[in-house]
Amino acid sequence: FCVQRQSGPQEEDEDTTFTQPTTTQVQRGLEKLTPAQVDQKTAEVVQYFLVKDQKKIPIRRADLVKHVVKEYRNIYPEIMKRASRIFDQVFGLKLVEIDPKNHMYILINKLETPEGASPITSPASPKMGLLFVILSVIFMKGGVVRENLIWNTLKKLRVDPGEKHEEFGDVKKVVTDEFVRQRYLEYVRIPHTEPVEHEFRWGQRAELEVSKAKILEFMGELHEQDPQSWTQQYREAHSTSSSSQASTSSQR
Repeated sequence: FCVQRQSGPQEEDEDTTFTQPTTTQVQRGLEKLTPAQVDQKTAEVVQYFLVKDQKKIPIRRADLVKHVVKEYRNIYPEIMKRASRIFDQVFGLKLVEIDPKNHMYILINKLETPEGASPITSPASPKMGLLFVILSVIFMKGGVVRENLIWNTLKKLRVDPGEKHEEFGDVKKVVTDEFVRQRYLEYVRIPHTEPVEHEFRWGQRAELEVSKAKILEFMGELHEQDPQSWTQQYREAHSTSSSSQASTSSQR
């Protein structure tokens, strides 16, 4: 991910207070920070984009630097590179600079949605993105996973089920209550566990709406692997849904 700096009359660029740091400046800036600080700032940038993107209005670099990046501006290119990777790998979104002169960004859906497919296969909202991640983990792990695995996966994505999240509110409630009521997930108690443990499975609505072939394609892109290398999942994805099979085979 790279931000193009366009040379032109300064007064036309509202972003005059900010110049793109050089590679050396970025390197020096990173040396003064811990990985956790950089991760935290990247997570804030990701959240800012997801919140703003719901209104579908392009986001100005000047606003991003002023309101979010702040004193980390000397490592701005590194933060944007990492944020871009998170959008790509977690939400299936692509961060695009649509106006290099005034530095305006938008998020676009990277996953193609076949005709009539549910928006969940190409997450249009952060909540759907969250659900998509959970369903992907369950599917890739053979259809049933202990809740700890889900919480740990979400923590890696800076979504902590134990804390109130700016975007989702009470994450645990969204996952174990809202998604369960919507029949996207099943949340089942594992018998004879002390303390009590639960496991997650796909719910009926997910089975009807979500293309397993799409998830495999998504995973293939993420890990740069042929979806067929996951033989069991590939077989399941293509035996359960002839419509998704048609959509994927036509792209091969």
